[in-house]
Amino acid sequence: MKSKIDKYTVQLKEEALRLGFSFVGISKAEELTEEAKQLERWLNQNYHGRMGYMANYFDKRIDPTKLVDGAKSVVSLLFNYHNDEGQKEPDAPRIAQYAYGKDYHFTLKSKLKTLLQYIQDEIGEVSGRCFVDSAPVMEREWAKRSGLGWMGKNTLIIHPKQGSYFFLAELIIDLELAYDGPIRDHCGTCTRCIDACPTEAISPQGYVMDGSKCISYLTIELKEAIPEEFGGKMANWAFGCDICQEVCPWNRFAKRHQEPDFEPHPNLLGMKEKDWVEMTEEVFREVFRKSAVKRTKYSGLMRNIKFLETKA
Repeated sequence: MKSKIDKYTVQLKEEALRLGFSFVGISKAEELTEEAKQLERWLNQNYHGRMGYMANYFDKRIDPTKLVDGAKSVVSLLFNYHNDEGQKEPDAPRIAQYAYGKDYHFTLKSKLKTLLQYIQDEIGEVSGRCFVDSAPVMEREWAKRSGLGWMGKNTLIIHPKQGSYFFLAELIIDLELAYDGPIRDHCGTCTRCIDACPTEAISPQGYVMDGSKCISYLTIELKEAIPEEFGGKMANWAFGCDICQEVCPWNRFAKRHQEPDFEPHPNLLGMKEKDWVEMTEEVFREVFRKSAVKRTKYSGLMRNIKFLETKA
């Protein structure tokens, strides 16, 4: 039995890497008892801001067997999105790297479905579900448990060989596999992410993020007006924010992605400040046609840009 489990595990990991995932780790599907307490504390402090969905389906969020009947394994996967080119105009409003190309939800979901189909074809009757930031799954907790990195002081998963510019995805399946274990934290005494965050969203000790202060939350999740208190603190970010990744020493090991879907629109990286400020809805639809930036809609992005302009 042991050799069969090992064989299935190797097959799954090899196919995941072939599909373009960077790293794969596996954990036993079980209730996240300690993590549940941490989540409860985080919610009680209202660190989720207006993200009401974070408090929904609490029981499913902490227990994968409530998402997939008979679940035995949580397969965690990292997919690299790092683009070392970046925007050329220093004064232009900035968008987070992850949104340069096609919306990752579609790309990764397709690859996960292919992986699940492979498992079913090669191993037999296996039931499961694919998750890409689209259901109550504590993806960073599972990645941490599966040894894909440690949770840094900026609350992101940091892989010791390649940093943190990764999308996270999961397969929860009713197949027993060989399980990986966590690796140790390598943040040490470093506080660069804490010191660099312009809105002080990261707690002084690290490892806790007040989501309601995070620039990513303010520019994407928050649908109403950005609070005046953040005027002059947005560091020119119009959609998302990469500051705590840019200053992280571990991202010196980041490598450029190899995924065609994540290549930016030809005009995007060269856009000047004037191009952003005077952007029409037609240009928005063209440049961000398949991008995650569509989440804010044209009105949301222009709200952000106007806030940057008037509060500079």
